[in-house]
Order: sequence, then structure tokens, then C-alpha cells
Amino acid sequence: MLEAGSRQRNQPAPPHVVFEVLTDPDRDPARPWLLLLDDEQPPQLIDAREPDFVVWSSLWKRRPDARVRFDLASDGTAGTDLRWTLLVEEPLPDPALLGHLRKRLNELINANLRYTFGQ
Repeated sequence: MLEAGSRQRNQPAPPHVVFEVLTDPDRDPARPWLLLLDDEQPPQLIDAREPDFVVWSSLWKRRPDARVRFDLASDGTAGTDLRWTLLVEEPLPDPALLGHLRKRLNELINANLRYTFGQ
């Protein structure tokens, strides 16, 4: 698989909490964050090792081959340095679709998820 995008940002919650949220995105109905668009589908958990990484199946019906890997590391305080990496099979998506996929991951993880932790 080819790396089609990656971004790291800090999440204010500790790694074990971020791990739980990524392995069960709907666990807290009072704080929904995985708000999918019409062309998206809920991910399946492909692989995980607590608290280091999580791998999801594709969110996108148009790219069922895609995978999203999350790498979690303690930031040395109470938070988590969380990196998402978008992996796809060849051929790479066209630039417009690739931009859309990256933007959506960034919105879901670095905006929606982050806001559920109060930031």
C-alpha cells in the first residue's frame, strides 16, 4: 500500500482514551464525532495494538481499498500525539479525490474528535 497522506496533531486525552475512542467510535452517543457524509461508510477495525496503533478499513465507498492507520504516542504530559496515515493501493486517487479524502480525515480526527475532548 502507498502512503497517500499523513498528519500528526496533539489530542488532549491520554493514549488509552484515544485508543478506546478509535476502536469504538460510537461508544459515547452523547459525544458523536464520526459524522459521515453520504459517500462514506463506518469503518471496520482491521488491526489494533493498545495503546500504540489502530487500523481502520476504508471510509469511502469509491476507494474500498483504502486503510487509515492511527499511531498513538504519549506527548509526555496528559495528551496524545496522534498521527493518521491514509494508505491506498495503486493507482493513487486523482488529485481532487485525494484532497477530499485528506480533508475529511483531518476534519474527523483533528476537528471533530479533538472537540469531544474539549478543545
